[in-house]
Amino acid sequence: MRSGYRCLLVALALMLSGCFTTHYWAYRNEGGGNDTAIGETHEVDYPAPDAYSLVLSVLRGEGILFDQQPDYGVTTFWTDAGPPQGTMASIVGVEPRYRYEIRVIPEGSAKSKIIVNVRADDIPDDQVPQYEASRRFNMFHKVDELAARLPPAPRTPGAGGVNFALLPKEDLKGLAKRVTGNADNWQQIAKDNGIASPSDVTPFQTVWVRSELIAEKPKTAPKPDHVD
Repeated sequence: MRSGYRCLLVALALMLSGCFTTHYWAYRNEGGGNDTAIGETHEVDYPAPDAYSLVLSVLRGEGILFDQQPDYGVTTFWTDAGPPQGTMASIVGVEPRYRYEIRVIPEGSAKSKIIVNVRADDIPDDQVPQYEASRRFNMFHKVDELAARLPPAPRTPGAGGVNFALLPKEDLKGLAKRVTGNADNWQQIAKDNGIASPSDVTPFQTVWVRSELIAEKPKTAPKPDHVD
C-alpha cells in the first residue's frame, strides 16, 4: 500500500515538473525569461565631470538608488517591474525587473555624451522600451532643466595668468606661438584649461595662459644720443 502511494506521489511530481517545464519554455518562446539591454544617448554642452554630476543629481531627485562606477559610470539597483504581463509569465511565476547602466563619455573640453542602457530581466523584448529612462522618468529632459539652472563653474583659473581670446581660425598651437613665442607650449596651456587637443577649441574662446609662459614684450632699443 505504501509502495503504491509513493509511486503515485512520484508520478504526480513528474507530471507537475513536466507541466512547469512546458510552460517555462513556452514563456521563453514568447520572448520572456531573457536578459535584454537597449540604449539611449543624449549630448550636453558640459564637460564630463559636470555632466556626471547632473546625472547623479537627477537620479537622487527621483529616489533611484545606484552605485557609482569608474570612468563616469553609474549602475542603478534592480527595480521590480511590476506584475508580469502575459499568461505564460503568470503561470511560470517570474519576477520581471530592470535597471539602468549609465556612462558619461567626454567629447572635448565642453561637451559630453550620456549613454543610458536599460537592462531588463524576464521582460519580453517588445515591452523593454517601456522602461527606457526617457519614458520612465523623462531623464534627459530633467538633465537639461537642471543644467539650465546650474551652469558649470568656470574651469579657467583666475590668478597667476592672463585670459586670451582665440582669433578666428586659431588653434592652441597658434595661440601658444602668438602669446608665448613657442607653439610647443600648447600642451601646458591645454592641460591648464582641460582641453584635449590643439583643435578642441572654438573661435573667440577664452583661454587662460599662466604668467611664466607669456613672452616678454621686446625691449625698446635706447635712442642714440643726438650728435651734432
